[in-house]
Amino acid sequence: MHPIKDSVHDYITLDAVAADLLDTPTVQRLRHIKQLSTVRLVFPSANHTRLEHSLGVYHLADTALSHLDVDADRAAHVRAAALLHDVGHGPYGHQTETLIQRRTGLDHDEVAWLLTDGDRPVCRVLERHGLDPARVAAYVAGEGELGQLVSGELDVDRMDYLVRDAHHTGVPYGSIDHERLVRQLHVENGSLVLGEGNVATAESMLLARSLMNATVYRHHVSRVAGAMVERASERYLDRTDTSVGAFRRMADHDLLVGLVEAVPEFGRRIEHRNLYKRAVWARLGTVPPGTVEVGHEGERRAEREISDRAGVETHEVVVDVPPRPALKESATEVVVDGHVQRLGDASELVASIRDAERARWRLGVYCPAEHVDAVADAATAVLGLRPPA
Repeated sequence: MHPIKDSVHDYITLDAVAADLLDTPTVQRLRHIKQLSTVRLVFPSANHTRLEHSLGVYHLADTALSHLDVDADRAAHVRAAALLHDVGHGPYGHQTETLIQRRTGLDHDEVAWLLTDGDRPVCRVLERHGLDPARVAAYVAGEGELGQLVSGELDVDRMDYLVRDAHHTGVPYGSIDHERLVRQLHVENGSLVLGEGNVATAESMLLARSLMNATVYRHHVSRVAGAMVERASERYLDRTDTSVGAFRRMADHDLLVGLVEAVPEFGRRIEHRNLYKRAVWARLGTVPPGTVEVGHEGERRAEREISDRAGVETHEVVVDVPPRPALKESATEVVVDGHVQRLGDASELVASIRDAERARWRLGVYCPAEHVDAVADAATAVLGLRPPA
């Protein structure tokens, strides 16, 4: 057993498989991917990495498995999946995820291409320890009842990042009773559920996620920077001979250097935190029906139209339309009076949190500070935005 000191969980003890996986280039690369990407431009202490988080997810999965009736072989596959769950992330994590998905057709948790390649050390380690890389990849993707532990409504991924992100940002709202959560999980009818008497425990995780969304994950500065990183990354792939395969294996610092060199109109601003400003920050109720679903091409078309109307360069307008608010965690299943129920049906608090998420939703249009007024007028006209009620 190999103990590692962790800032959140104290000591994490690795089994032999995890210890060998930790030394592979695939996992070591996660040292160079920041967990909170552009959020660290708002919270300077939020410099923790996806490696730290992956170790925390491994630890919580191991704790949960010790309280579930799971045979040793399945438990070993799930522990490996927990440690490897983030290896599919590209540079800057979620900020480049949609770009990579558009160009490869794969989400970050679809990692069979990475784990089952016999030429990669991570595959050889799994096979040397008698584990099936394809089964591990399936668990990473959330398949099966135990896959839900790695990627699902009650996954240990969410439990770790909430407490870890709260710890490193200094924001207290992500504090949850993760030790109780992992000990109260059990499998019923093929689903991972929380045992009797845990509605409030599940509500606390939902509330923590909502509050962290409001104060950390969707902070407007991070939203602006993230949108700039995505636009810059698109231009980087279009301007250089870097393949999307090589791109998604970059580390954060590799991409930043590449952006400064190949896409200086964005790269230098990101490097020096000289970010665009908000010209529009519109509530859901002021956005015409259908605009929320415009998608990638619709955003780019709107950018061209707004920049033409405002008389600025196309790259000086960034339209940022997030998806409609959703509460994945409301589908969490809990046992109430002996029966399994969805949290959304068992809790009156869920409806209020859902309303709060809708109220916080914003469509953003960003540009250099000197063009804010012109871009705001043009964006309001092009997007058909209504004045707030």
